[in-house]
Parts: sequence; structure tokens; C-alpha cells
Amino acid sequence: MGWLFYTDRRVQTYADEKAEIARLCTFESDTRKTELVKACKVGPTWYAAARVTSLDGTAVEDATYVTDLDGSIAFGAVFLTRYDDGCWGYKDMEESAGPVESRAPLSLLALLSDLKAPDSYAHAWRQRCRDWAAIPDYEEGDKIKLAKPVTLTNGSTCQIVTATHYRRGRQKRRCYRIEETSGLVRLSRASLAGSELLSSAKGAASPVLAEYLAGRE
Repeated sequence: MGWLFYTDRRVQTYADEKAEIARLCTFESDTRKTELVKACKVGPTWYAAARVTSLDGTAVEDATYVTDLDGSIAFGAVFLTRYDDGCWGYKDMEESAGPVESRAPLSLLALLSDLKAPDSYAHAWRQRCRDWAAIPDYEEGDKIKLAKPVTLTNGSTCQIVTATHYRRGRQKRRCYRIEETSGLVRLSRASLAGSELLSSAKGAASPVLAEYLAGRE
């Protein structure tokens, strides 16, 4: 399915977006109804857990999900969103279709029904979400070994770095000092997946940045 944009501009705020996600996850057929359980926004992407129940009270049978004790099933959905010339738009995908965006919070995954197939797209998507959530939030001075070398724009690579920061105006921004060269580099959160903490050195200031700057004077 492609993108759908609302040209009437009725969606403008976070609250508008959340209400629209709830509406999109709420519908009813002759035999079943679906309702939103939880929705979370991470960046421009909304993640949703929706529950399906039978109108006559019988258990919901599904090829992908194990029926919960109350007879219902709960599935995950991803809504890519963006604004184009002031118009809000979305592209939705159910977890079993294998969405690329996979940063759903663990609290949302905990609401979903178990899966029947361990090799399904939904299983792989949930694991990617767990892998993302498992990436550590390193602190100032932590020495880190990346899971694999990262190639930089100049063609060189780095694998052992120390967490530090630099300032741009009043903003404090995370960066890392390269062990081999003492240069500074910005790394994406994805680059830290599977990384290992070699040593920890907590501090309010930035000793590694001070050392780096002192060496350039």
C-alpha cells in the first residue's frame, strides 16, 4: 500500500496524529472487531498494538497468532508518517508483512500475542525491535568496542571508541573519540548494536574531549 495524505489538513498536532492512529486501528466487520490497545511514536513513526475479538464471544482463530486466554489476538502495526506541504500522510503495515522500521518499545511488544511460526516476518521484526532496545546508552568516558569496524567518510575504520561530547552553541552533542587516532566521530545508534563496554569512567565534564583539544593547541 502507498502513502495516503489528508489534504483537508485536519491532522496538525501530536494529539491529532494519535487520535487518527486510534481511528485507523478501530473497525468492525460482521464477525469481529479491532480496537487500539496502545500507540507509541518514535521519531516520525507510530507503532501500534491492536486487539481483535469475535463479536459472538468465540475464540479468534488465526494462522499467524496464538489465541490469548480471553479468546482474542493482538498484533503489531507500523505507521510511517510525514508532512508534505502541511498535509499529514501515512503508510501502514502489519508486523507480519515485514516492516523495515523496527523501534517499537518493549512495553508495546509485551502486549502482542505469541506467534505460531518462529521464522515468520513478525518474529524477525519483533527481534529487531528487541535488538534496538538492547543498545546501551553509554555515559561520558565509557570505552566501547563496536561489534564490527565502522567505515568513516575518509575510508578509514574504527572499532574502539570512547564516549564524549562536543558543544554547538548551547547544545551538548554526543560524539566518540577514536582509540587509534584520537579523532572525533559521530556514530548512529545503530552502529552501537552489539557493542561491548570495555571500561567505564563516569564524569560530569569531558576529559577525553579536553585532552583532544589540548593536543591541538
